[in-house]
Amino acid sequence: QVQLVESGGGLVQPGGSLRLSCATSGFTLDYYAIGWFRQAPGKEREGVSCIRSSDGGTYYADSVKGRFTISRDNAKNTVYLQMNSLKPEDTAVYYCATDGDSCRQTAAGIPTYDYWGQGTQVTVSS
Repeated sequence: QVQLVESGGGLVQPGGSLRLSCATSGFTLDYYAIGWFRQAPGKEREGVSCIRSSDGGTYYADSVKGRFTISRDNAKNTVYLQMNSLKPEDTAVYYCATDGDSCRQTAAGIPTYDYWGQGTQVTVSS
């Protein structure tokens, strides 16, 4: 069955970095765009980044542009989210999800997806 498993979260000071990983199984990653979204307590779900299957094109929310970098290694069935210059407002549970083949949901600002993982907590605090 389709599985996505996030890892790499943790506690980091403001200005620090983390790299999240999304290990996938049960489907052919080559054919899918993978998005990352986050949810903080009391806040709406926010799609933060996505990477397309066809050309590796990427999407970033304005809130993370220039600080986060998404990448994929289809041979390892894994997608990564490198997060630099972290801010307290980045604190949330981060999830990876399938987003068709073109990041349509993430790019449209409608972070609803067919499959997603259990999430990994990111806390940015001094």
